[in-house]
Amino acid sequence: MTAQLFIPCFVDQLYPSTAFNMIKVLEKAGCEVSYNTEQTCCGQPAYNAGFSNESKGVCLKFLRDFSGSDYIVAPSASCVGFIRSHYQKLFDNSSVHNEVKALAARAYEFSDFMINVLRVEDVGASFEAIATYHDSCAGLRDCGIKTQPRQLLSRVKGLRLVEMNDVETCCGFGGSFAVKFEPISVAMGDQKITNAEATGAEYIISTDLSCLMHLDGCIQHKNMPMKTLHIADVLAMGW
Repeated sequence: MTAQLFIPCFVDQLYPSTAFNMIKVLEKAGCEVSYNTEQTCCGQPAYNAGFSNESKGVCLKFLRDFSGSDYIVAPSASCVGFIRSHYQKLFDNSSVHNEVKALAARAYEFSDFMINVLRVEDVGASFEAIATYHDSCAGLRDCGIKTQPRQLLSRVKGLRLVEMNDVETCCGFGGSFAVKFEPISVAMGDQKITNAEATGAEYIISTDLSCLMHLDGCIQHKNMPMKTLHIADVLAMGW
C-alpha cells in the first residue's frame, strides 16, 4: 500500500512532530509513504473567509501536486473534509470535474485510512493515561469519522477512554469563526473543556489539531491540568 502525505499548513508550522508520528505509525502498519515538497495549502482558509475565486487557484495547485492514483493521507479531518465536500462544488461542470471527483475519493484522514484502508487497529502503542475523545465537526460531519479513532485508541495498552457529555458539540474553533466571534468561540471551548474535565480525563484526544489548539488555549487560560494530544501522537507512543 502506498500513500502520499498531505501535511496541512498549521501542522507544518506549529505541530511538525505530529506529522512525523503519523509517518512512523503508517510505516509500521506496512504503508509506503511519499511526500511532495511542493505542496502548500488545500485552499480552505481563503474559501471560508469568502474568497472562493482566490481559493480556486490554491485548490488547482493541490490538484496538480497530488495527481496520480495514490491515496492521500492527512492528520486533519478538517482539510480532508474540505477536499471531499467543497472541491466538487468549486469545480462543478469544469474541465477538472472528474479529476476533482477522483481526488475526493482517495483523500483520507489518518484514522479513517488506518481502519478502512489499511485495516489495522493495533500498532502496539502503550500510554498509561485517562483520556476523553473530541469529535471534530469536520471529522464527524464531512468525513463520517466516529468509530475509527475509538477503535484505534481502544487498542492502546494502558489507555482508558472515557466519553464526555455532548461529545459531538463543536469546540468553538471553526477557523475564522474563532476570530470573528471570539466571545461565542471561547464560551463553546470552555463548555467543551468543562465536560472533558468532568470525566476525570488527563488528556483530550482528537483527529484535528485545529480543535486541539483552541481547546489547549482555553485550558491554559483556566490553568487546568489537562493536556491535548493528536491521535497520531498517541499511537506512536510506547514502541
